[in-house]
Amino acid sequence: MLDASRVILGTHGQLHIDGVWQTNINKLEASVEIEKRELNLVGNDWKVHKNGAKKGTGTMTGYKVTSDMIVRGFTKFQIISKLNDPESYGHESVLLKGCMVDKIQLANWTAGEEVPEETGFTFEGFELLNPIVAN
Repeated sequence: MLDASRVILGTHGQLHIDGVWQTNINKLEASVEIEKRELNLVGNDWKVHKNGAKKGTGTMTGYKVTSDMIVRGFTKFQIISKLNDPESYGHESVLLKGCMVDKIQLANWTAGEEVPEETGFTFEGFELLNPIVAN
């Protein structure tokens, strides 16, 4: 039976860009998609698949605090995602390599409201630095 206290909450998540903790970020999504090539083989009535190229995409969302993303421009950087709920079986860290933003938000504000900053990006590899393993 599932111990509900072990379910991980994103409350303790952290995002680091080139080693600097981005305290203004409150949401991160990153995933890898693989291009599968469909093959038809003689003597086989099933289509089979061969792995092709992979594509990493993601989005980081938070509040605008500095002009760092504008200054960074389209230069590549690394992201480390840390997920660490004190009640979980441990913490997870994932390194996203060769990150580059898709577009740079120059202005997006409304009087009397917090200024959100959402940045889409691609990445060119990843490494699971610390996996979470149930005891």
